[in-house]
Amino acid sequence: MSRIKIFDTTLRDGEQSPGVNLNKLEKLEIAKQLERLGVDRMEAGFPASSEGDFQAVKVIADTIKHTSVTALARTVKSDIDIAWEALKGADEPCLHIFLATSPIHMTYKLRKTPDEVIATATEMVAYAKKKFPQIEWSAEDASRSDWSFLAQIVEKVIDAGATVINLPDTVGYTTPKEYGDMFKFIRENVSNIDQVTLSCHCHNDLGMAVANSIAAVENGATQIEGTINGIGERAGNAALEEIAVALNIRSDFYSFQTNLNLKEVKRTSDMVAKLTGMYIQANKAVVGRNAFAHESGIHQDGVLKHASTYEIITPELVGVNANTLFLGKHSGRHAFKEKVAELGIELSEDNIYKAFAAFKQLTDHKKEVTDDDIFTIITEIQTNTASVDKYKLEMFQIQYGSNNIPTAAVELKTPAGKVVKTACTGNGSVEALYRTLEALTEEETKLIDYQINSVGGGKDALAESRVQLMVNGKTVNGRGSAQDVMEASVQAYLNAVNRYIIQQVNTDKQKVVKSH
Repeated sequence: MSRIKIFDTTLRDGEQSPGVNLNKLEKLEIAKQLERLGVDRMEAGFPASSEGDFQAVKVIADTIKHTSVTALARTVKSDIDIAWEALKGADEPCLHIFLATSPIHMTYKLRKTPDEVIATATEMVAYAKKKFPQIEWSAEDASRSDWSFLAQIVEKVIDAGATVINLPDTVGYTTPKEYGDMFKFIRENVSNIDQVTLSCHCHNDLGMAVANSIAAVENGATQIEGTINGIGERAGNAALEEIAVALNIRSDFYSFQTNLNLKEVKRTSDMVAKLTGMYIQANKAVVGRNAFAHESGIHQDGVLKHASTYEIITPELVGVNANTLFLGKHSGRHAFKEKVAELGIELSEDNIYKAFAAFKQLTDHKKEVTDDDIFTIITEIQTNTASVDKYKLEMFQIQYGSNNIPTAAVELKTPAGKVVKTACTGNGSVEALYRTLEALTEEETKLIDYQINSVGGGKDALAESRVQLMVNGKTVNGRGSAQDVMEASVQAYLNAVNRYIIQQVNTDKQKVVKSH
């Protein structure tokens, strides 16, 4: 069995999904989970794009020790220098540098001749080689490039110092046969190709990203790039969990395996969905809610007699276990700490204290506390930025009935420490609640999207709300969880406004630093 490396770009390409905006702490928690999952390399971000992304890449590079950390850069010296400053604390820093090679991109976007593109690519790879031990060079829009030109530039960037060559299907245009043939051509026509890792990176615009990735591996690629849950720009990227499970289940057909710990697949998927706000559809392969559900009577009968009649993937393979009671209201702090350790999550003593307090509060209302509940509590605490004064909910009350007008009363503590309160009506309870919050917050807000989900099942399940707000002209995501749907909705709204405040505080700090 040949081992295929897994390059995860959830934190870079995945974060480019419309409406996704992860902060530093959220990125760090996803990075830790990706390390537990066992990815070979993770792309932490694009440091030159913003100070926030630079700081996020830096903290991930300084923290992650068992996975190679990568950052993206354009073929510009300043981008490369900034990426080095962010990555130099990593155990194995890797630079991902890209330049388009298709005629349409070279002509209309780069406005460069093929010779100029080769010169730029080789010069920047050679420059990066002075700093980085590992350099991945990507031929942007490779699948629509001339193969002979592609072979020519690949050979030259390898001579310049590239250690990984990535041939992406940037716009999700190609088919498995075409994509596989391109990799075969490069294997056969680039004399020094054996000196590098050959990588594939597929987008899902035509729904063929996973199939194209596997076709590339069948024709010589030794690394697959993708994202958790297949998130990303437009229709997203190849879903890494689908590829890894497909290679595992069909090991009788494919002679490839990955280093992923498949039991961490579902938890990784849940964390990415929770923190990005991009909840997966119920019928999503491998990790969807219905992936192991059987509605048809014939299917149910077959599964009851023998699971393999219709179930080719066992839930346990990807870490899906029955949500049984593991702790109750009489459980102590020591038992709680052991459960957190069992989940593989490291918490500071301060956060253990906060998480345990939240857990005890939950047990007052919920009889069966599950792993999913604990995971939600921990994630909220680990990704909460408490160093900035923010809006805090003091009290809320909603009056709602079929024969009266929904009315919400809310009391908040402002970032300045002042307590404010008011009441508003609306056509529904959520509208009344959000009108009241809008009246109390100083920022100008507009609701763009609102979602509500349950954590697990049962009438006493935790509610998880996600909103997208326009705050003073900027799009910001927020999320909140509580046993009460309305409280979760309040927390999500305030979380979005507070995230905006934190962003502004950080921006002001950066301006002060630059001015000095």
